[in-house]
Amino acid sequence: MKEVLQKGLVQKSISGDYSVIYQDQIYVCKPRGVFRHKESNVKVGDYVDFDPKTLIITKVYPRKNDLIRPVMANIDKALLVISIKEPDLNLNLLDKMISILEYNNIEIIIIFTKNDLLNENELEKFNKINNYYQNIGYKTFVSSKENFDFTILDELKNSICVLTGQSGVGKSTLLNNMDNALNLKTNAISKALGRGKHTTRHIELYPVGGGYLADSPGFGNVSFDEMDELTFSQTFVEFFLESKNCKFNHCTHINEPKCSIKEKVLNGEILKSRYDNYLLFINEIKEAKKRKY
Repeated sequence: MKEVLQKGLVQKSISGDYSVIYQDQIYVCKPRGVFRHKESNVKVGDYVDFDPKTLIITKVYPRKNDLIRPVMANIDKALLVISIKEPDLNLNLLDKMISILEYNNIEIIIIFTKNDLLNENELEKFNKINNYYQNIGYKTFVSSKENFDFTILDELKNSICVLTGQSGVGKSTLLNNMDNALNLKTNAISKALGRGKHTTRHIELYPVGGGYLADSPGFGNVSFDEMDELTFSQTFVEFFLESKNCKFNHCTHINEPKCSIKEKVLNGEILKSRYDNYLLFINEIKEAKKRKY
């Protein structure tokens, strides 16, 4: 009897079982044996063909991106949650995450939290930083516990999204404001699987805002292992756009003369913290390369 296959979205993966969404129904499937012998297994976020009778996944469609940490594929957007205070604004982490997400072709939505804890001087400094990231092309939102920006939900529509950020930055509050039931679910999953211990991380796509959202801290552990220096330099979008004005075609913006990036840092057009972080990350890539060889 001929298979009648349907195309669905992998919503979650636990112990070799894959929950596949098709027409608002969930089918718990297993992959055909051939997948087990390939380097790339089925992942949350994959679009797959499956047989709704035998519950066998027969095909995985090509991916727009393919991540190891978190173990996900086809992420459209990352909601990057960064606190402004308690803990203090960590621009090093922010720039690192932006670079990793750019490399993986994931649209970046920056959500700054806890602005209600700032005094007037701190708020003025933060506004300059926020404006800078907006000016180089990133969507930013400012959202606090008492003042949730509901337009954030518009970003989820028709998209596969991941929510990421350090502990204590206000992710739970954000989830609660998005959907109270969603926060309860993710907390229950975390407790059941021992989040924070050395256990397999459970990732699940939750329907919210007309799209799907996964809560994953996994990006915080990523590194620049896959990038060389030139590729990395292109993940700093304003550096990449301005590099055409450097004297040398493959300028790394470190020791080269007549570097347009360094000039713009000196005159305040490029945020100094961005350039300082760029140098730190370049050095990290060089050190990793030395260890490898």
